[in-house]
Amino acid sequence: MPVPRTFRPAAVDSGPPPSPAGPPLLLVHGWGSDREDWAAHLPLLAPYHRVLIPDLPGHGETPDRPDRSAPRDVAADLAGWLRELGTGPVVAVGHSMGGQVVTALAVEHPGLVRSVVAIATAYGGDAAEAARLPAEQEALRREGTDWALRFVRGAFSETTPPAVRERHERLMAAMDTDVLVRYREAMYLAPGAFGLRPAAEEYLRHRDCPSLAVHSSPAAAAWERTTLRHPASRVVLWEGCGHYLHEERPAELAALLREWCAEAPLA
Repeated sequence: MPVPRTFRPAAVDSGPPPSPAGPPLLLVHGWGSDREDWAAHLPLLAPYHRVLIPDLPGHGETPDRPDRSAPRDVAADLAGWLRELGTGPVVAVGHSMGGQVVTALAVEHPGLVRSVVAIATAYGGDAAEAARLPAEQEALRREGTDWALRFVRGAFSETTPPAVRERHERLMAAMDTDVLVRYREAMYLAPGAFGLRPAAEEYLRHRDCPSLAVHSSPAAAAWERTTLRHPASRVVLWEGCGHYLHEERPAELAALLREWCAEAPLA
């Protein structure tokens, strides 16, 4: 198996905070987004933690890696980056597609992960979603960012701030359609994907570290509770939020992360 070339993403690295410090935090954005998702969280977390916020390949300022779009491949590349930085075990936080990536990081590279925080994560798709996906992928290939813009607008709620709406619409409109198709295929339809519920349930059996899930959907929260293995794991429900709940409630999420880092034991 070929060894992937060294991965050094465009990223924010806040550096070590003043002592005493909590564990390092890795914050991973979702599909069609970038590291600016976490801009409001950085000043709330950096005084207490080293905060690492990469742009994933093909997003933001990180060049695309067309042969490494599956969550497990992205996780492997992030693992190499974390080892190069010498971070030690991190609390790995991921939104949506980023939730798949940090879960793969915990399963495949457990020595690098203290715990996982998955926010509105992109695994656990039910039978209805599985039935829709092939046609949606064809529409994305055919219509490109026009389809992606409709998709992202459907992820907003009445509480999504206008600035968050505008930013995600702008980001999605600027994305390369091939990147969007490839990542979505790798999350749900490609061999080894664990985005749909049966595969997710099997894969999550191998996630042994503490995990915190934050959902806006009661159904998604109820399903996630059935997957928890570590006794310290838990699920938080923020009803009324849209898909970008981390940006709707940045101060609340930062406080939740600090609490989680203080309370969750080492795996």
